[in-house]
Amino acid sequence: MEYCLGDGDGSATIWTAAPDIDLNGDGAFDAVGLDHDGDGLLDDAMADLDADGIADHLVRDHLAGLSGAAYFTDDGTGTWMVSVDRVGLLRWFGLDGVEHTGGVVVDVDADGQADDRLLDSDGDGLADRAVSAEHAYVDTDGDGRWDVKLRDSDADGKADGADEL
Repeated sequence: MEYCLGDGDGSATIWTAAPDIDLNGDGAFDAVGLDHDGDGLLDDAMADLDADGIADHLVRDHLAGLSGAAYFTDDGTGTWMVSVDRVGLLRWFGLDGVEHTGGVVVDVDADGQADDRLLDSDGDGLADRAVSAEHAYVDTDGDGRWDVKLRDSDADGKADGADEL
């Protein structure tokens, strides 16, 4: 399994290790144990819960069980900051206002393609940003509803327009 961790100086290292932990309890090793939080215990894990050979979750304190473990996925930049529940779900609202629960890549804009990436920057389990190739949606007041739609009409990776929703 491959996983990537920052080195503290702005660089990152890609690691490869054989799974040695059965995190989901199915009898097969699906995670690599490590001390990610620096507490001196090998109670954290990089997990490959979709079995593609690449870590998709960081689990802090997995030995604490369901009540004490914290699950994270990356925000699309390789930063393990998006807090998710045990199976990798975030709550989010569609543009129609209906609440959904889903993975980190979903269909926020209802275009029929699950290509919008959810971000939960405050770690409360409710998405506060959604980003696609053409648009980004932002919840500015924390109520779970998208307030602003950003657009990148010249495809340079920077927003050049915004609309209140």
